[in-house]
Amino acid sequence: MSEDVAVGWDAIEEQMKRLYGEQEPKHYGTSLPYQLGGNDPLDGLSAYKATHPVPHWHIVTFGFSELYDKESEDTAYSGYGFELTFRVARQEDEDQPPMWALNLLQNMGRYVFNSGNIFADGDYMDANGPICLGADTLLTALAFTEDPELPAIHTPHGRVEFLQMIGISGDELEAMKTWSTTGLLEAGQSVIPGYITDLSRDSMLQIPAIAEAVEQGIERDGSNTGFLFVDQLAFEPGKKKLFGKTPAKLTLGAKQAETVGKLLRGRLLKGKDLTLASRDCQIILESAEATSYEKGEEIVRLYLSPEISAELSQKLQAKEGAIELSSYDGLIIQIVKTYIKDQEGNVVSTVG
Repeated sequence: MSEDVAVGWDAIEEQMKRLYGEQEPKHYGTSLPYQLGGNDPLDGLSAYKATHPVPHWHIVTFGFSELYDKESEDTAYSGYGFELTFRVARQEDEDQPPMWALNLLQNMGRYVFNSGNIFADGDYMDANGPICLGADTLLTALAFTEDPELPAIHTPHGRVEFLQMIGISGDELEAMKTWSTTGLLEAGQSVIPGYITDLSRDSMLQIPAIAEAVEQGIERDGSNTGFLFVDQLAFEPGKKKLFGKTPAKLTLGAKQAETVGKLLRGRLLKGKDLTLASRDCQIILESAEATSYEKGEEIVRLYLSPEISAELSQKLQAKEGAIELSSYDGLIIQIVKTYIKDQEGNVVSTVG
């Protein structure tokens, strides 16, 4: 690691200097590298005082991209190909950025480094609780969009994009799933100018014009979510018996059942497929003239008629129980309780 030739680091700082001139940021470095047993995966975080459109901290990460040497074989992108930014509301007399925001960014680093999953423009993520632990806030999820003031840069190690992380509420997360992350953010610019995260704000969807824009967007565009990770997902094919056949059974967790119902409206009823995936199962839902299924070794294809899709979009709710279909007796949908757990694995709430 050639820390004296930190060309990736310098490239990021150059972009921030373009915005903030000679302002000296509040910088938070990492004393022990993650690779050597340290707790924090990111090499550093810098927070700048911004005043437009309202006072806020503009925090940028150092460490998702290759800051020092070129280590990956991908010459097009530097490291994971992005750095995160986070704009957090600031009081006029604040001299330090909130520690919860810095900790959250390091947690994002742990997630990416440990899972290998990366973020991209339009992504979202459920935090399963307040993004600031212990805070009385509606913001329990995150969305990601291109930082409006930081275009992608080309460094000696490859391309680096700046993705801004935004705190969102649970109903905003559902709207992004069933319509579009970009669509909702653009519709709600008056509520979250600059996409600044303010723990005290209400949901954008409390404003009738924004809620109406979401409904119109779903009807017009359908949903951009073609892939949904579902913790509780299983499929059992029907079995022949002496007289007739038992129906196939699709099992879903209550937490995501209602979301799947909305996505049937925004995907299958718009002629688009929807893939549901868990760690052990993958089910592709496709629109078809008649309802049927094909079970392969790793993938189940479930073909749903428009009538069945429309019926399920109404019946799938966050409530434990079995759903039988009025016009097809070959499939039962079983909704099971979802247990929400904290980082220590303790159950903190139950859905269904």
